[in-house]
Amino acid sequence: MKNLDSINHLKGKSVYLDDIPVQKDCLYGLIFASPIAHGRIINFDTQRALELPGVKRILTYKDIPGENQIGGIIKDEPLFAEIEIHFRGQAIALIIAVSEHIAQKARQLIQLETEAYPVITDPREAAKKGHFLIPSRTFKMGDTANAWKDCTYIFEGQAENGGQEHLYIETQGAYAYPIDNNGIKIHSSTQGPTAVQQTVAKILDVPMHRIEVDVARLGGAFGGKEDQASGFASMVALASHILQKPVKMSLHRHDDMYMTGKRHPYSSDYKIGLSKDLKILAYEAVLYQNGGAAADLSPAIMERTLFHGTNAYFIPNTSVQVHSCKTNLPPNTAFRGFGAPQAVFLIEAAIAHAAHKLGIDAYDIQKENFIQEGQIFPYGQKADQAQISACNQYTQEHFQLEARKKQIESYNSTHKLKKKGLSVQPICFGISFTKTPMNQARSLVHIYQDGSVGISTGAIEMGQGVNTKICQVAAQTLGIPSALIKIESTNTTRVANTSPTAASTGADLNGHATMLACQKLLHRLKETAAQSLNATAEKISIHEGKIFLNNKNTEIDWFQLVETAFLKRICLTENGHYATPIIHFDKTTEQGHPFAYHVYGIALTEVTLDCIRGTYIFDRVDIIHDFGKAMNPIIDRGQVEGALMQGIGWMTMEELRYNDEGFLLSNSLSTYKVPDIYSAPKTVHIEAIPTDGADLGILKSKAVGEPPFLYGIGAYFAIHNAIKAYNPTFKDSLSAPYTHEKVLMALYQ
Repeated sequence: MKNLDSINHLKGKSVYLDDIPVQKDCLYGLIFASPIAHGRIINFDTQRALELPGVKRILTYKDIPGENQIGGIIKDEPLFAEIEIHFRGQAIALIIAVSEHIAQKARQLIQLETEAYPVITDPREAAKKGHFLIPSRTFKMGDTANAWKDCTYIFEGQAENGGQEHLYIETQGAYAYPIDNNGIKIHSSTQGPTAVQQTVAKILDVPMHRIEVDVARLGGAFGGKEDQASGFASMVALASHILQKPVKMSLHRHDDMYMTGKRHPYSSDYKIGLSKDLKILAYEAVLYQNGGAAADLSPAIMERTLFHGTNAYFIPNTSVQVHSCKTNLPPNTAFRGFGAPQAVFLIEAAIAHAAHKLGIDAYDIQKENFIQEGQIFPYGQKADQAQISACNQYTQEHFQLEARKKQIESYNSTHKLKKKGLSVQPICFGISFTKTPMNQARSLVHIYQDGSVGISTGAIEMGQGVNTKICQVAAQTLGIPSALIKIESTNTTRVANTSPTAASTGADLNGHATMLACQKLLHRLKETAAQSLNATAEKISIHEGKIFLNNKNTEIDWFQLVETAFLKRICLTENGHYATPIIHFDKTTEQGHPFAYHVYGIALTEVTLDCIRGTYIFDRVDIIHDFGKAMNPIIDRGQVEGALMQGIGWMTMEELRYNDEGFLLSNSLSTYKVPDIYSAPKTVHIEAIPTDGADLGILKSKAVGEPPFLYGIGAYFAIHNAIKAYNPTFKDSLSAPYTHEKVLMALYQ
């Protein structure tokens, strides 16, 4: 089944926030943000701006009827700065005017006087000063203190990974207008409609039922609209509430880039110990997370870093600690992988360091330590359906790993100024929200009198194809053609108390809720058909809109059956509620069973390095991936390809840079480079590992949004190996991204 949105995307007919026709007398919002990263407001003068014709109002924290607070996990982030400023780009006021152009003119007329305070941008400096967003956490297993004496080899080092700009095509924005009964309706570019609803209700000091949030689709998100969209929606809702007018705001790209948080940069220390036969006996890691000026989702991201500290390996003695450091940057937030990529990069860096010192291939260490069925992760969950060994065997046999390594050795021996590098990147990614109560979803299914079906869920369609998968679930469960099914916009009045579409759980949670609702409806319809056919419901089945009795086609079709049920006053509406079973986690002991299942895989990445220029080309990436029983291979393949490229970008060229004053230097598409078609590997080959699938995955499929991002980490270590082939004595700084400049310096270190 093709993506439901493909045709309308191609024709330009898909409706996004900017495609919604605005009401008469719509006003436009523009943020006045702090030009400094840390300080206090001495004077804020808006008089000249307010005198500009067309300016209707300039809102500050003083205009908020409720609580000036948008912090999701921790209440530490005001909607508008009051006295103290904590990052450059922090909102101080919202200008409301009859046009964006006038609002921009007004922004230039506002006078702000500040007193600057010292600025901290480095997480280690923040840690030294005791500036933490939340208490630090540690996951432990075994006894690392006593394990070192048993290690033949011990290596220590430091690794750095940068942040990453989400660069969604559709920037942050929202459109709000008053509705009946003192309500506000908000069209928001958000992954979390309920989060927007909750935040706006607190800002306005009204009950949640007065706030209706509607989302048709997003033009990309990647985690950047899970939490941060709530603040922008709150601003336009506040303006609409006060002025009783429709108000719209869509951020310009430059504003979006410097005002919003990114993927968290981490600075980390590691210590790894191996036996003579290359078993990893002990691993200690301390990661300094650059959280920015407020908590945002940093606590949850820290937690997922801890969960993925050992990647796809079993290490009997482990200690992984994360410090969430408060700096004067925009609050960093969710990004595809949600803390796991930083942890995986660190342990792969430790293995690469050990391999380099021992004069062996990192794969020699990796393959000896893959987690096996029934072994325990540091957080207490047993490895179930641990596919990493099967992926490894597939890599050796079908991707001919050893032959590839010999080919590369032969190439490098005959090419002086070009070298090839090959890396093996295993992955292991847990699927579920690590906060157990978030693992729930609802689906509202209507069967209309004419036999067509409308479905509302809490899932947000943002290009990943979740609506298509939900449609497939309903069509398969009801036994009807997908053309009869419409997936409605996501709306808080139809489906309440939703979790954000994040953590790769959208299809699993909302698909299961839809299946449960459809199963209840199917049971009623089978009972109706059984009455008409003088049979029992167990003997009735529905396929392709036809009704079967004992697997024989009857004269009744779907449309007739629905009409009969309606005339008999059978309920043709159902609400399905799904809560993921089994999962639990106790933060007091840091032990539990937090994930419904894990996704495994291996990527082979081959690169050719120009040793004169420091430039490189990725020749091919071969991936063996654990899709479970893929319900839509085309969509899933697209997700793997997209995640791979985004991961390669993070590891190679997407260099997020702030200066010491907290000013974003990479603040436009001329200074922040993302992969284009010329950056893509010449060949990307993806295969599915044969598997029985995941019992808790929808239709036994496995989530595919975030896990393949980790394959991109292999790009770094492929380049590392190519440099090593040219300069065997180089000392890798283990600092990502591996830009061409860094590569050139390493080649001639």
